Amino acid sequence: MSLILSFLAILVLPFASAENVLRSSSLEACQQNSEFTASLFEVVFTPNNNTVAINMAATSTVSGMVVFDISIRAYGYQFIRTTIDPCEVNLPGLCPMGPGLHNQPPFNLPIPASAVRQIPGIAYTFPDLDATVQVYFNMTSGDKQGQTVACVRANISNGMTVDLIGVKWATAAIAGLALIASAIVSGLGYTNASSHVASMALSLFGYFQAQAMIGLCGVPLPPIVRAWTQDFQWSMGIIKVDFIQDILTWYQRSTGGTASNIFDSLTTVSVQVEKRALELIVPTRQLIQRSIAALPAPAVNMVSGLARRANIKTYSGSYIVYGIQRVAFLAGIETTNLFLTGLTFFYIFVMFTVLGTVLLKGFCELAARRGFMKGEAFEDFRRGWLTTLKGLMFRLLVIGFPQMTILCLWEFTQRDSPAAVVLAVFFFFGMTACLAWASFKIISIARRSISMHRNPAYILFSNPQTLNKWGFLYVQYRASAYYFLVPILFYILLKGMFIGLAQASGTVQAVAFIVLEAAALITASVMRPWMDKSTNSFNIAICSINFVNAIFLFIFTDVLSVPPLVIGVVGVVLWIANAAFSLILLLMLIITTGIVLFHNNPDTRYQFMNDDRASFMKSQTHLQTSNQLDALAATARNSGRGFKPNLDLDDDVSPVSSASNMPRPSSLHSARNSMRHSVADYPMYQHAHGNGSGHLRNQPSGHFREPSPLASSGTHAPGHQSHPSLHNVNAAVGYRNSNGHSNGHSHGPSNGTG
Repeated sequence: MSLILSFLAILVLPFASAENVLRSSSLEACQQNSEFTASLFEVVFTPNNNTVAINMAATSTVSGMVVFDISIRAYGYQFIRTTIDPCEVNLPGLCPMGPGLHNQPPFNLPIPASAVRQIPGIAYTFPDLDATVQVYFNMTSGDKQGQTVACVRANISNGMTVDLIGVKWATAAIAGLALIASAIVSGLGYTNASSHVASMALSLFGYFQAQAMIGLCGVPLPPIVRAWTQDFQWSMGIIKVDFIQDILTWYQRSTGGTASNIFDSLTTVSVQVEKRALELIVPTRQLIQRSIAALPAPAVNMVSGLARRANIKTYSGSYIVYGIQRVAFLAGIETTNLFLTGLTFFYIFVMFTVLGTVLLKGFCELAARRGFMKGEAFEDFRRGWLTTLKGLMFRLLVIGFPQMTILCLWEFTQRDSPAAVVLAVFFFFGMTACLAWASFKIISIARRSISMHRNPAYILFSNPQTLNKWGFLYVQYRASAYYFLVPILFYILLKGMFIGLAQASGTVQAVAFIVLEAAALITASVMRPWMDKSTNSFNIAICSINFVNAIFLFIFTDVLSVPPLVIGVVGVVLWIANAAFSLILLLMLIITTGIVLFHNNPDTRYQFMNDDRASFMKSQTHLQTSNQLDALAATARNSGRGFKPNLDLDDDVSPVSSASNMPRPSSLHSARNSMRHSVADYPMYQHAHGNGSGHLRNQPSGHFREPSPLASSGTHAPGHQSHPSLHNVNAAVGYRNSNGHSNGHSHGPSNGTG
């Protein structure tokens, strides 16, 4: 529970600091052709001593006497408007203003106590304060008297933020531990409980990635939204580790790339984290294009490539970051290292999973030999751990597909180095091909199960090799929605394409998000493809909050020209709503995982799904069979002891039709006792009349539970080999393969030969 204390802190604990402070680290022009610009601007205001420390490097073309028209806004609401004459307060170099470079050493300015009292106390404590100071330079002399010749704007911060390292660790640890817990519970044989915990953990992880995607969009975001989405960038592999960054920088330079050095220049150049609009980017790009056109032809291609991936620099000399570059800067990662950072951590994630699986295999074997592990615990894993490892790899591909899609597609536009582009091509197309192949295999297996047994759950859940290798991709869905992985991957691919390839078009990204999230919400609400009511409700709730976030993202584009106060309020609402929602989901997952781990029989907590998977899956839950299908499937399956590691899934061989799955006498006796007096009356299992085939006939029943072929008599469908075990099963359920009647319950003579 201690893992979420820091997460709770941002919701219920006050934001306190040892000393109240307001600061700004960049000064941006707020009008075209501004005659006063600053490449470096650092201001720190401490109300305890009523002083402002200023460090500024500015360029001015203004000549003459000016007056400063100052307005201070918080969340779009203007609460201070005043004018200051620089001659009255003795501002150095500004009375009168002269053209040239104003590169003065840092200096302090006193602030009147009356002005300090106008600042509300919440400005020092509310996290990620959305406040700006805007200054207009109005001429009071000369030919331009009465005109505004310059405008600058500074964003104010109080040092309080919701971008907390504790929140990142808490969310990552809870999601990871839930996945590990589901694997342990599955190894102990509680497949129903394991699938529920795994489904919740994966859905929560997907929600975290959706939060991170909002921050990766090239849309102007309020400070609190930027900080909140930054808490979940770890789910995209965007994690700063200093020595890894040094290795990636060396690798990029050694493979023909040019690493950016934006952090090395912070002492001389400011970085503007884009918040309102990209009005400065267009003229900057036009200036770059004109400069490139003047170069000799051989140098044009080289410089064009650099311009595409370089950090954008305004005409004032400061940098501006937005979208993916904004996320990299806030994470302390050079933008040219971002793709390799995400790729590296995905690779580390995969390697740790492989290593953990191998160590678990060794531990299980050692425990079994020493007698510490008894019964059937981890029996399937010990026999088919390589197949299980393959299934884990496919699950990791699904988890990492959103981050690698976005980063690889973005790398295609950046081209940090030739080697990085090759890696992007390999991982993007390789992962897409692997997941497409996995989807094809699942659909093929399900269709074969439908054609053979008229039920997709039969082979998908009864074959241990199929379940262990491919089950990670479909077990969270109901059996009839086995194909739902395909629309999920298509949805992820489209979102990744809009984020990675349309960074300069934030409005396009916002509109695309609304369309995609609306489609996801409608599909989830109508189809309800997950395994049961609880998981459907869990995922529909996530789709709903994602759709609301998409609407908020569109409001942030300011296409609707809403008042700035609306944008500020919407940003706060987004943070509060998602923080509360995330906390609820985390608590649900913690409680569910805890109960599953410490419950004697966690499978009994969940109602069995109505797609018959419980009849075909091996489980430690010893419940009385609810109908004849369950007993018949349990008899035929014989608790999964017929698992063959080398079974080829491409062969049309059902696991229960092989000799290795021959029912034991005890199983036959149990099935006979439980089904002797009722199976013939079950509407889906009645003996055929008049055709002499001895097959069971499926009567219209109004639901999808289909008969098992094991109930057929001596005559078999083409391609299936007759086996004595089938006759034993028929005997167990009360049928005879002679000319007699079936234990008094047959509705017609059985003409099959004995």
